[in-house]
Amino acid sequence: MANIINFNVCVDRDILKQCEDMYSELGVDLNTAINVFLRQSLHVGGFPFDVNEMMQAMLEAERIGCDSSVKRYSDVEEALKVLKER
Repeated sequence: MANIINFNVCVDRDILKQCEDMYSELGVDLNTAINVFLRQSLHVGGFPFDVNEMMQAMLEAERIGCDSSVKRYSDVEEALKVLKER
């Protein structure tokens, strides 16, 4: 028998429900889907999908957050107003 353990993960409730529903439609439970993800991660030596765009966006967001010359907005409405004016 495999050396099985339980582990806890904090997940947004809505994301969890959507994933449970999606994988159920594919005929697997979330436990199986997570195990597939982990095994595929080991197989490819990292994320089993392309994360380059996501990582680039995260790095850009971090750069913008640290750059004092980047325009700041007090709220979403102000930012949307500027976008509509362009």
